[in-house]
Amino acid sequence: MSFHAPLRARAGHPVSKTGARRGATLAFAAQGVSVAAVYTTVPAVTEHLNLAPLLTTTLMVAVALMAGGGSFLGLAAIRRAGPVATMRGAVLTAAAALVLIGWAPDEATVICAYILFGLAIGALDVGVNTRAAAVERAYGRSIFGSFYTAWSVGGVTAALLTAGAARLEWPVAAGLSVQAGLVMLLAACIRTHALPSPSAQRQVTPAQPPLGRRLWIRLIPFGLVLLVVYVVDSTVSAWSAVYLRQTLAASLTVAPLAYAAYQAGTVVGRAATDRLVRRFGAVAVVRTAALLVAGALAGMAAAPSWPFAVLAAGAVGLGASVLAPLCLAAAARLRPGASEAVLARLNLFNYVGVITGGAMSGLLGSTGQFRLAYAAPAALAILLLTVAHHFTQRPPGSTRSKRRPPLDRADPQPLG
Repeated sequence: MSFHAPLRARAGHPVSKTGARRGATLAFAAQGVSVAAVYTTVPAVTEHLNLAPLLTTTLMVAVALMAGGGSFLGLAAIRRAGPVATMRGAVLTAAAALVLIGWAPDEATVICAYILFGLAIGALDVGVNTRAAAVERAYGRSIFGSFYTAWSVGGVTAALLTAGAARLEWPVAAGLSVQAGLVMLLAACIRTHALPSPSAQRQVTPAQPPLGRRLWIRLIPFGLVLLVVYVVDSTVSAWSAVYLRQTLAASLTVAPLAYAAYQAGTVVGRAATDRLVRRFGAVAVVRTAALLVAGALAGMAAAPSWPFAVLAAGAVGLGASVLAPLCLAAAARLRPGASEAVLARLNLFNYVGVITGGAMSGLLGSTGQFRLAYAAPAALAILLLTVAHHFTQRPPGSTRSKRRPPLDRADPQPLG
């Protein structure tokens, strides 16, 4: 992370890595609620405003494009005000965007609301991952999975709120307002805590080589994994409710359950990620997850009815959940003193995946081919087997030894 604005903000804040972890966890949960609230209400917003299918697809792609730009706004904000202030501001902006989406009276207003949401969620993405990388370094062990578990819990909560609001026949504006209130409550609970041993971290920063072309090369394997993960994630997250509604004839009450099952699977997977990595190593975890994702997507594509699709979506979440935290943690270790810049670069793969998956699924779905939209990413997931070995990568300057276990296994050394 950057140490300029954070150092200025350190005075007056208690030093507590536990408090810092709690604040980052709350921000991840708020992000999960926000994203789920938007994706699970797509069918309701579409029907409420009578949006054309092509416009709905365009809006989902626009959210991803704006998130890409928002990630660089977040990078600038982190360097100026620090990651905690960036997280809090982005969460509040996302909450405001949710309210605007729900109460939008026409197409022009809802377009602006979705654009605002994309910018906010992109800035939040860089903020939470930068803070998580710093907290993980303070702990000296793998804890990234726990942050993404909170993200998934937030997603499940929001999806169930969407289903409950539809069951009660609430208007979409009321449902999104409740979810926005939950996001604002989480934002209000985020506190600033300084991390211990700042002097040790500052000493690392001047020794970091400048970011350049070589970093891009080292990021490619992780970027490929992240790209495929977010193709899968956007296909399930953005379109599973529409898939159940249009292809499998589910009601508006049932349609959000695929997203809820997907996020429930990610809760289980991410809760186990750190333990699995310490026990079996990241390479084995990545390979197993890739195979599970491929099989579950194929099952989702072939589902004869919505209950089968919901179960398959849960299995997709179980497999896909471990991949993004491992990518982000590994990339942050490449330049511990400039993790916010590294993660902003890596996020480009994220948003390319979201755009590709969202556009492909939306276009296929608008022509009645949603099943193919889930079969195609299954083939992409198999490709992850070819890059899994890169997760044994060590920090620069480390030496290899046959007696020393690889970095992805339990290692007493601090990460970075």
